[in-house]
Amino acid sequence: MADSQTQDAPAGSGVPEAVHRRRWAILVVLMLSVLVVVLDNSILNVAMKTIASPKPTGLGAGQSELEWAINSYTLVFAGLLFTAGLLGDRLGRKKVLLSGMAVFGIGSVLAAFSVSPGELIGFRALMGLGAALVMPATLAILVNVFERDEQPKAIGIWTAAVGLGIAIGPITGGVLLEHFWWGSVFFVNVPVVAVALVAMALLVPDSKDPAPGRLDPGGVVLSVVGLVLLVYGIIKGGQIADFTDPKVLGTIGGGLIVLALFVVYEKRSEHPAIDISYFRKPAFSAAIAAIALVFFALMGVTFFMVFYTQSVRGYSALESGLLILPLAVAQLIFAPRTRLVVERFGARAVCAAGMLMVAVTMAGFLLLEADTPLVVMEVLFFVQGAGMAHIMPPVTLTVMQSLPRQKAGSGSALNNTFRQVGGALGVAVLGSVLSTVYRDGIKDTLAGVDGLPDSVRHTAGESVEATLGLAERLGPKGQVLIGPAHDAFIHAMHVAALGSAAVALFGALVVVAFLPGKDAAEGEPGAGRPREKAGAGAPR
Repeated sequence: MADSQTQDAPAGSGVPEAVHRRRWAILVVLMLSVLVVVLDNSILNVAMKTIASPKPTGLGAGQSELEWAINSYTLVFAGLLFTAGLLGDRLGRKKVLLSGMAVFGIGSVLAAFSVSPGELIGFRALMGLGAALVMPATLAILVNVFERDEQPKAIGIWTAAVGLGIAIGPITGGVLLEHFWWGSVFFVNVPVVAVALVAMALLVPDSKDPAPGRLDPGGVVLSVVGLVLLVYGIIKGGQIADFTDPKVLGTIGGGLIVLALFVVYEKRSEHPAIDISYFRKPAFSAAIAAIALVFFALMGVTFFMVFYTQSVRGYSALESGLLILPLAVAQLIFAPRTRLVVERFGARAVCAAGMLMVAVTMAGFLLLEADTPLVVMEVLFFVQGAGMAHIMPPVTLTVMQSLPRQKAGSGSALNNTFRQVGGALGVAVLGSVLSTVYRDGIKDTLAGVDGLPDSVRHTAGESVEATLGLAERLGPKGQVLIGPAHDAFIHAMHVAALGSAAVALFGALVVVAFLPGKDAAEGEPGAGRPREKAGAGAPR
């Protein structure tokens, strides 16, 4: 009997034997919840054109309304991630996870049957609230149902689910829009959420911090206000392609000031929401920075690749989604196995190599022209996915094992917050670079078209889609715009890709400088972390 118990739950473990036995089934449920949240964040991009169509085909949404249908989700999601992680540690991660999935499901139903762009924006914000409750809870529960030696494998699988959601979102959206109405891209969440809720109720154990201490309302308010201001400023700067605008600078600066006050407040507080001393650990800070930098590069490239495949190459939304599949396939292949490479070479070498792979693929996008063979792009996507698969599991594990198990919700929230802010910043900054370079490249061509008002020229120069839309409206006269529009966009894409490559290269330098090497693997990042007593903050 003793041998059986040892096999199921290691001696001195904080994980009950019954929970340990069903840990892989629990991981499947957690992956399902992560998949639906991440997938929905990428699926909406495919439906934008349909939603912009007049009723009854769409909602007749304008450009700014379409942008906020995406950004309302991002703003609420990023702004509340940290607070949601704290709630999970205090109230119980299962309770928060179930609540988040229910809110996400309700928001999906309401969004699917929205009758106006304003309603859609509001219901997308509600979905962002649900997603903010779900994401930190999944990773926190994972850490509490898997023992330390199995956490690398489990986190690798969890990471693969995130990558899969990003990649298959456009494919799923394309299939749905070919057969159903625009709201189906939201309504598809409902059956998945229903199955996940039942499975969670039956399988997932609850866990929380056994000694959460007093509430820290001041810290919570400062974190929410600071993150919302920062993300809003980033989004706004990307929208107007001008980060020097006083309103943008004021909002971003205000967010940074409030977050600085949050850090000072937490350092002086006797009951802080987050122990700032964790950031003094080089491995922890380097892992957090690597997460933000790699998603800055990834999301920025994903943003402009949609326009390259659809606007320049002429592929449909579904075909564009299928073209990104190699990225997901590479993550599915390599992410669950990354732990084996880390065991042999150490987290620092593996993550640095992954960052360099991402940087090389970003620079490789310079090879893409209007008629480049698709195999070149597919190889780049596969190598990029392989690089991501060797970054995300080790750095996520470093973050989670740097904190005590009782604080898993806070660690997961920090991991997801920096990823979300990094991604939003990548889209905004690289999108701004893309827009600026494109406008400079197309302005002379637009100036050569007779009879165009200045306002029309300005609008047509905002993006390749706007220029091609004008060319279509002008008929035969507009054909002169198509070739220069493609050339200007490809040049702008190359400049943005170089920016992504530089960011990824900087990430590699951060990893080399601060992540622990193989020799430190036994002691870092969780060196000195006491083994939790059975039941202390563990699942029940």
